Amino acid sequence: MRRFLAPLVLIYLLWGLAVTAETLTVSTVTRPPFSMMEGDRDTGFSIDLVRSLTDRLGWDYQLVRTDTFGDMLDMVRNDQVDMAAANISITSARETEMDFSHPIFESGLRIMIAAEDVRTPSLIRVLFSADLMIAIVIAVVLLMAGGMLMWVLERRAQPYFDRPMKEAWFPSFWWALNLVVNGGFEERVPRTPIGRIFGVILVVSSLFVVSLFVAKITAVMTIEAISGSINSVNDLYDKDVGTLTDSTAARFLDRRDISYRGYSDLETLLENFETGAIRVVVFDAPVLDHYMESDGHKHGRAVSQVFLREDYGLLLPDRSPHLEEINRALLALRENGEYDDIYRKWFGKAP
Repeated sequence: MRRFLAPLVLIYLLWGLAVTAETLTVSTVTRPPFSMMEGDRDTGFSIDLVRSLTDRLGWDYQLVRTDTFGDMLDMVRNDQVDMAAANISITSARETEMDFSHPIFESGLRIMIAAEDVRTPSLIRVLFSADLMIAIVIAVVLLMAGGMLMWVLERRAQPYFDRPMKEAWFPSFWWALNLVVNGGFEERVPRTPIGRIFGVILVVSSLFVVSLFVAKITAVMTIEAISGSINSVNDLYDKDVGTLTDSTAARFLDRRDISYRGYSDLETLLENFETGAIRVVVFDAPVLDHYMESDGHKHGRAVSQVFLREDYGLLLPDRSPHLEEINRALLALRENGEYDDIYRKWFGKAP
């Protein structure tokens, strides 16, 4: 009898283990470096984390790659999968419908502009700018007019001005220039009463002329430094901005009343950026950083610091029975250093 019972017990135990083994269905969407395909293999930070998570729990997992971010969320919302993993921001709106795990990544938003729109200040452009040229011409005309007027007043009394008109224009200009720059020549002080009054007026007015000239140069250099560039969110108004529809970046732009073009998937967004259909992208910082570190550096440059800090999490259906186990496993991965290893693999440093 025992000879027949032993195989039956073994079969029963193996069948019990097969029945109780969990297979976690996970929806995802292509979002390098969090989720992507390399050949026929699923990889990325979030995918590696799911793999380590299920290994620790003794579960299997099955990935369902969707076309759009919204489709991925809908599969969780409609209980079609057990979990979603990518770059999913933890928001109050999503939390009312579904459950989030403990945070798995600290992120934020970044602004990326077209590489050709990045301008650095150029001294040559400043010196030959139209505004500065006009200011120089006006200064020269004023100095010439002031010097020639002093020649008219002083040519009979001051030996320096005692010369015909055709020879007087440059000495007169030089006298006025030195008056503005150095305060004049002591041996060439005006001698007529009217000339002295006019000389005092020139000295006082030269203070204003110099101040205005310096201010003009400063203004031109400042405009040169910021012209055609974007330095913060406040510079996005009236720009060709693009982002993903229904993303946290889109909601942020809506709150700031910044117009933008919405896209359903990241690939189309970046394609339009590369072709020049949009000149600015506002989206998750790690996604844009990964893009710019690869071939995207030819097309885009990051501006400003990361803003609107946010956390990513794993997304589960409302009241998921797996939530507590997954959270405990995430804490264990952080404690044993496995999380740091995954993070370092994809971002080059520990969090």
